[in-house]
Amino acid sequence: MNNTMWTADKWKDYELVDCSRGEKLERWGEVWLVRPDPQAIWDTPRKNRHWEQRNARYIRSESGGGSWEKGSIPESWDMHYGELCFRVRPMNFKHTGLFPEQAANWDWAMEKIRKAGRPIRVLNLFAYTGAATVACLKAGAEVCHVDAAKGMVAWAKENAAASGVSDRPVRWIVDDCQKFVEREIRRGKRYDALIMDPPSYGRGPGGEVWKLEQSLWPFVSLCAGVLSEKPLFVLINSYTTGLSPSVLSYVSSSVFSPRLGGRAESRELCLPVTESGLYLPCGASCRHEF
Repeated sequence: MNNTMWTADKWKDYELVDCSRGEKLERWGEVWLVRPDPQAIWDTPRKNRHWEQRNARYIRSESGGGSWEKGSIPESWDMHYGELCFRVRPMNFKHTGLFPEQAANWDWAMEKIRKAGRPIRVLNLFAYTGAATVACLKAGAEVCHVDAAKGMVAWAKENAAASGVSDRPVRWIVDDCQKFVEREIRRGKRYDALIMDPPSYGRGPGGEVWKLEQSLWPFVSLCAGVLSEKPLFVLINSYTTGLSPSVLSYVSSSVFSPRLGGRAESRELCLPVTESGLYLPCGASCRHEF
């Protein structure tokens, strides 16, 4: 148990087997992947045979980006986490459509919703393939899922179907998150919980530049306008290298606490590494509980 980070250590289908020389060896069900990880700066021995006997490896190109070097690998397959089920597939830029370290946050959010003792409305922004959406639906919440990419929202619907929650109260929205929040405020819509996973860098539909260090404060400040009078929680995720988890707490506490109270706590997320018994850091999260 690692008490300084939030650890996703309840997986059975996923395993971070080893990491070394800027790469990690992972087992996704019965599929073995080697993917880049800039945090793994150590040069430890690669003893596990699956470093070489892998199903696929993502190789970065010198000009940026990269590509998969694939052997025998299915186009897509299902991953189970407790009562949840997600469809994964190797995508461009090394991703699979799922961030296993976020399981620590799914467990936390599901517990908060189940213990609330009242109906909970969740707004999931930059919601990607919908893992958090599915977790909140499974726990009994009503969810509004927002992402600017039509393909990601379609994938999220697949995950909802795989987890058996397609019939739950959910709105699937393809839209720019900031513009959507602005409209919800004007419409008087309110939510009891906010989840946001903003990108480190991106461009809006009108070519607007999003840079997390510059955009997070005004965006979180805007989002305060869609919280209900009795909020349950706000969850902010960040994968921006060099941004301390404490920065997220400072932002969250400054925006939400003066009006609504509560307490923010931020930590790194991590995954246990089987071969070493150590932990690989995988981004930061801030949990603001009211």
